[in-house]
Amino acid sequence: MPSPSPAPGSNPYASQKTTYYALGLLTVVYSFNFIDRQLLAILQESIKADLLLSDGQLGLLTGFAFAVFYVTAGIPIARWADRSNRRNIVALALFTWSFMTALSGLVQNYIQLLLARIGVGVGEAGGSPPSHSIISDIFPPQQRASALGFYSTGVNIGILFGFLFGGWLNEFFGWRVAFMVVGLPGILLAVLVRFTLAEPVRGLAEQRTVADTQVPISEVLRLLWSRMTFRHFALGAALNAFAGYSTSSWSASFFIRSHGMSTGELGTWLALIMGLGGAIGVFFGGYIADRLAPRNQRWYAWLPALAGFISVPFAAVVYLVDSPYVALSLAVVPGLLHNVYLGNTLAVTHGLVGLRMRALSSALLFFILNIIGLGAGPWMVGMLSDYLTPTLGDEALRHAMLYLIPAMLTWSSLHFLLAARSLPQDLARAPD
Repeated sequence: MPSPSPAPGSNPYASQKTTYYALGLLTVVYSFNFIDRQLLAILQESIKADLLLSDGQLGLLTGFAFAVFYVTAGIPIARWADRSNRRNIVALALFTWSFMTALSGLVQNYIQLLLARIGVGVGEAGGSPPSHSIISDIFPPQQRASALGFYSTGVNIGILFGFLFGGWLNEFFGWRVAFMVVGLPGILLAVLVRFTLAEPVRGLAEQRTVADTQVPISEVLRLLWSRMTFRHFALGAALNAFAGYSTSSWSASFFIRSHGMSTGELGTWLALIMGLGGAIGVFFGGYIADRLAPRNQRWYAWLPALAGFISVPFAAVVYLVDSPYVALSLAVVPGLLHNVYLGNTLAVTHGLVGLRMRALSSALLFFILNIIGLGAGPWMVGMLSDYLTPTLGDEALRHAMLYLIPAMLTWSSLHFLLAARSLPQDLARAPD
């Protein structure tokens, strides 16, 4: 028997205006998350020259050094979010990562920059799982992939402004000023979140009240891992993220080294391709899946599989052509399709678990996604580039990206196809 619905007077989201304000504000917060994260990619050639770093060290900064602390802190923060005020957690996290981004502009050596990026990672760990949980409480299941897809456009909006602002600020003022200018506005946004975003009633979208009992981490992990759908979605998302984070972290360096482009012009190109194009792709990935799912729920898996397979040849040819503008034009297709999986993966993950498991399920998904994608991706590209440099020189990075990125996209798409086989049955078995 379903639990009674929350009392009308306790619902701060009785109007659509409040609901869409919350979604918009959380998307802006997520954009700041990726502006601060992406900034390093467009600045890293200047940082490399200033601090005398190797590609392996740069890959560690954008990869494991960030990802390990990001995902490790994410699980206890998500557990906190499943029992406490999620709005306050998001505001505190935003303040922390923005402050640490601004502080990155003051570092004097690699160790200091490494510590600052670890601070950014810990702060950003508190952004997404509580936000995912809030969105799933204010949007019903049939709109959830669209809402989470819209929220996930923050990835690409952040990439857009990270490349755009970072490229031009670096060209005119240097990389230190770029970090400070981009980091400080997030502190003001944290205040806006704290005082204007309402904390929703848990179970609001399903019209059920939620018991106060805290669900053990082991129970959530056991539930997720017992579902083949989650295993394949998590691995598919992680491998897609490997390709996506490798591309966003190293594309600027590739075009600077192999094609001699300036950071200002290049930042504008990459902002449009990965930022604007990616935002369109991730939103419509969730939106189209929500429209097709009433006919067959497997579309939540089929759509990211199709997007991945289409991307593969374009992602390879980008690194084979001689003209930078042809390469950038070819990059439009994978830029548009790279993150189609994101809204669908989050919606399916939340559909597999109980109401008090949502933030933690997001954190566990992101643990897998970011260890493989964010952690291993940029780092492995950097290490392979260093390995190939003695024989290929400045073209080593081109070959490292060519060898790794198309292969990971193909592997990812196969997992999404496999996930489709068990998807309807696993969603039907979800606990309350």
